[in-house]
Amino acid sequence: MKIKFDSTKVTIIDKIWEKTILKLFPQNLEPNHLTVLRFLLIPVVVFLIRIEQYAWGGVLFVFAALTDTWDGALARTRNKITEWGKVYDPLADKLLIGTVVLFVLPLYLNFYVILVIILLEVMLVLEAIYLKKVKEKAVSALPVGKIKMVLQSFAVSFFLLHLIFPWFWVIPLASALIYLSIAFALASLFIYKSI
Repeated sequence: MKIKFDSTKVTIIDKIWEKTILKLFPQNLEPNHLTVLRFLLIPVVVFLIRIEQYAWGGVLFVFAALTDTWDGALARTRNKITEWGKVYDPLADKLLIGTVVLFVLPLYLNFYVILVIILLEVMLVLEAIYLKKVKEKAVSALPVGKIKMVLQSFAVSFFLLHLIFPWFWVIPLASALIYLSIAFALASLFIYKSI
């Protein structure tokens, strides 16, 4: 079964961002600038978490995660999709999620769950490299992968929120989201295998 998905097509979410937040972005801002910003924010987020500045770390993490949706929407709505962005945008996402997972989730989840999350992300990166380099197939983000990233972002945000406000309902919700994201990561892996 061959999976076809056009990652260059403008989505409903893109249109919403275009009518709202993207209007604030100057015309000369490139989507790749936001990807680079996300790379630069990763050590800052980790530093803030390490020094237990969870509120600032959480706000910066959410902002960094949002740059993922903004750079994609910017690329599609302004017709600025680049080969560099196709490679480094997902890498920035995986590094952002992976590093924060390593520093936050051990406070709440079993080591093996964290190991599974990291291994799945590594496998997805290796599969994308294999498809691009060996099979010479264009690799782009699939909807299932985008859903995985959103679930992971919400889960990590909720775990960080619990460090600030220890509400009883946050941990079960965050845990459910992280387990659901694992299911979507597995689905991504199987879909890439079918390409």
